[in-house]
Amino acid sequence: MKRKEKFLKGEIYHVFNKSIANYEIFGSIEKSQQFINRLFYYNTSLVKDSFSKYIRKNKNYKCENLLLPQDFSYVKILAYCLMPDHYHLLVKILKDDVFSKLISDVENSFSRYLNTKQKRKGPLWQSNFKAVRIKNNEQLLHVSRYIHLNPTTANLVADPEDWRFSSYRDYINNRKILKEILKEISISDIKKYKIFVENNKDYQKKLKIIKKLIFD
Repeated sequence: MKRKEKFLKGEIYHVFNKSIANYEIFGSIEKSQQFINRLFYYNTSLVKDSFSKYIRKNKNYKCENLLLPQDFSYVKILAYCLMPDHYHLLVKILKDDVFSKLISDVENSFSRYLNTKQKRKGPLWQSNFKAVRIKNNEQLLHVSRYIHLNPTTANLVADPEDWRFSSYRDYINNRKILKEILKEISISDIKKYKIFVENNKDYQKKLKIIKKLIFD
């Protein structure tokens, strides 16, 4: 089914999707890396082959950093986090109305990979991906923090930088990321961004508890 949204150049979105029945899809380094590889691979108009066909000839293909730009990208990845049963992306659209196909290619390719590996059949995703448009700078900052705190909110790690499949490590360890590459993020100083995120750890955990009491 074709989506009604028009994802237009220059707009920024918080994008997320969850596995069906809370199935653990990113429960290992290998599985998480496979999703990241596909997201990086399909995020360019230079792609001619499916990922499965490409990987047969390039078995050592690996995306080292999703935040680093590549030629003719459809979107710019501003932040991401892979949780055991869902993912979060913060993306800036670089080309009009191709984003739905990009995510569809990534999710479908990953579904085929995981179903083959796990010897399972059927759908992998709970629904179509959800996308919330970011309307201002304040919202952008808070969403980036929310994404990076997901692993601590879920009590998977004590500190967000301990979570391997998240952009947070790049934010606080690579000075160029905030200074030069992700200029959309208004906090360009590593120490200030780290304080902005980590001072909110306990508060975000409390919010999760409150939501659970209200909605469950």
